[in-house]
Amino acid sequence: MESLLHIDLQLFHAINGGADIPIITDILIICRHKLFWIPLYLFILSYIIANYGRKKWFVVAFLAFTVLMTDTLSSRLIKKNTERLRPCNTEQVQAISRIHCGHGYSFPSSHATNHFGIATFLFLLFGYFRKRYLFFLWAGLISIAQVYVGVHYPSDIIAGALLGIAIGYISYRIFDSLAQILYNKEKEIHVI
Repeated sequence: MESLLHIDLQLFHAINGGADIPIITDILIICRHKLFWIPLYLFILSYIIANYGRKKWFVVAFLAFTVLMTDTLSSRLIKKNTERLRPCNTEQVQAISRIHCGHGYSFPSSHATNHFGIATFLFLLFGYFRKRYLFFLWAGLISIAQVYVGVHYPSDIIAGALLGIAIGYISYRIFDSLAQILYNKEKEIHVI
């Protein structure tokens, strides 16, 4: 366990303490803000509304359910029980704080959990979209930015990503099962 923590800390310093290139710093600081991604969220929402017919609000409801579950489990359940301090709040770590640190706990990263949950749900929902892997690159960029600015350790990101992927997968499977039942009932009603 101690060697894993040592590797985690080394990775943290490699990412957080790496070369400080102003343009990269600016991009990573901006891309971790939810307001920056509003155009993407609006595009995805409008795409779903335009292309999913009667199921559109069902899809939107399950996306919201996915975020509710990822955020609740990461922020309100796990973080409050592990109480791991953020690297920027720990003097021994000597993190480079590129943003205001905040007082919340670190493990797991809610940014990673939420975005990997959404990415997994959308990856499965848009199975026909060839470049759907971009959802994971998007979630990964947001997550690595959390380490770069000094508010999370790499292990926080990995745990958050794994938790988000699991929740996104389960949420999509429940959605898909219920959608098939509802859709088949709709077909039966129209046939009669």
